[in-house]
Amino acid sequence: MKNTIVSKENNKAIFTMEFTADEFEQAVIDVYKQNKDKFTIDGFRKGKAPRSIIEKHYGEGIFYEDAINNLLEAAYPAALRELELDVIARPALEFSPMGKGKDLKITANVDLVPTIEPKDYKGVEVEEKISKVDKETVDSQLEGMRKRNARIVSVDRAAQNGDTVILDYSGFVGDEQFEGGTAESQELKLGSGTFIPGFEEQLVGVKAGEKKDVNVTFPENYHPPLAGKDAVFHCLVHEVKEEQLPELDDDFAMEVSEFDTLDELRKDTEATLLKQMEEQAREMAKASVIKKVTEANEVDAPDSMVEDDIDRSIMEINQQLAYQGLGVEQYLQFMGKTMQDMRDELRQQAEAQVKSRIVLGSIIEKEGITVSQDDIDAELAKLAEVYRKKPEEVLDMLGEENLPYFKKDLAMKKAIDFLYDNAKVSMVEETQEEKEMREEMEKAKAAASEKAQENKAEDEKEEK
Repeated sequence: MKNTIVSKENNKAIFTMEFTADEFEQAVIDVYKQNKDKFTIDGFRKGKAPRSIIEKHYGEGIFYEDAINNLLEAAYPAALRELELDVIARPALEFSPMGKGKDLKITANVDLVPTIEPKDYKGVEVEEKISKVDKETVDSQLEGMRKRNARIVSVDRAAQNGDTVILDYSGFVGDEQFEGGTAESQELKLGSGTFIPGFEEQLVGVKAGEKKDVNVTFPENYHPPLAGKDAVFHCLVHEVKEEQLPELDDDFAMEVSEFDTLDELRKDTEATLLKQMEEQAREMAKASVIKKVTEANEVDAPDSMVEDDIDRSIMEINQQLAYQGLGVEQYLQFMGKTMQDMRDELRQQAEAQVKSRIVLGSIIEKEGITVSQDDIDAELAKLAEVYRKKPEEVLDMLGEENLPYFKKDLAMKKAIDFLYDNAKVSMVEETQEEKEMREEMEKAKAAASEKAQENKAEDEKEEK
């Protein structure tokens, strides 16, 4: 296959993909082999008719459309990578005359990600917040370490809030047992908010071996037919467990880290937190630079790019919901919303992100920002550390076909760093309100991460 640029201007490009007669013939043969069983022709058993007979009955081009589609499936993305074209919509295609012994030329007309003449992107004034690590923050981090290393042990007493109970339950609305409301040896942490409101509180005070009827009302936004219904769960508690935290001392420090004393662990924790805060502040400052530069440049966000961005966001939301045992459709039912409602809510953010990408891409082009092999190697090394693999293994995971997109992302990161390095950054201390907001966001993020890890562990347990 041969790829050639015909023209490239005004955010549009025309290029050709040329296949030899042999390449096209092989694609036709492959389609014939895949589909011959679908044809019934007098005088031949089903699937045994020669290609020439099928073509005589249905026309020489009977297999051409599928052959072209199969060729384009691999050839079109490869052409975009080779010609370095960043397209935003489906191509308009034109085909040369087709037939046995003829080469095939496909001409593609595509719309490209638009570029602008960027302005006012140097010397942007932004603030970067300076955070301090106080004793309470370090204590909270150490307390988190204690909880992650806690032992869960059985106790011979009534269940308390914060305990974990192992129970069987079966749910009824009236005299009818409802689907999905039954479980055996279910593990439930009281106070976690895992079950519907009112359920966990009623198990406080129950001992192992005791039965308990738990009466609840399903929320109005719960999925039908249970929404708003009164229900009773017949429960049998098998076991009550409590969380026992290790003592916060030198022995604990040696067990959970490479340090010999709690004081050393505390100092390292403080330094790590400070570094994280500084990195977070820098990223927020970079985001401010991007926002201001984007606002300073007039740019339209193509509808196709916005819709693609919304699609990606919904895929990410679906993945996050999967950790909670939900899907997007089920989530929308709970919230009383439609898919169009979700898309509309995501649209403003998507438009802003698309505009930023267009501006950054234009700055990359104007400033001649490139990605070297050293840049690629450095990024692979970072990812290798995160995934605990060798850089070459990360590259294999990435795949050769995705390398151009990887390089594009790196170019975007370099452009952002370029804007930050050329901005006028003022270092200011964060206010108490900003500190509290940051801490709440960090708690929410940590809780979501912990919940995701719990669900992942539960899924792995069920698979085993």
